[in-house]
Amino acid sequence: MSAAPEVGLLLPCNVTVSYVEDQVTEVSIVDPLSMLGIVQHPDLEPVAAEARARLDRVAQALKA
Repeated sequence: MSAAPEVGLLLPCNVTVSYVEDQVTEVSIVDPLSMLGIVQHPDLEPVAAEARARLDRVAQALKA
């Protein structure tokens, strides 16, 4: 795998947390696979897929 320093702008993925109203908190998570498409490094897809899986688990835990 070749070095791709520009990927550092996209991974780890951006997560934002904001207070909405009535003690509700909104969490937004960027999909790492879609962000990887911007830099055109298909050899990094497994890394982005793992990041997506981990972020999906976090999102599911937050819903509980």
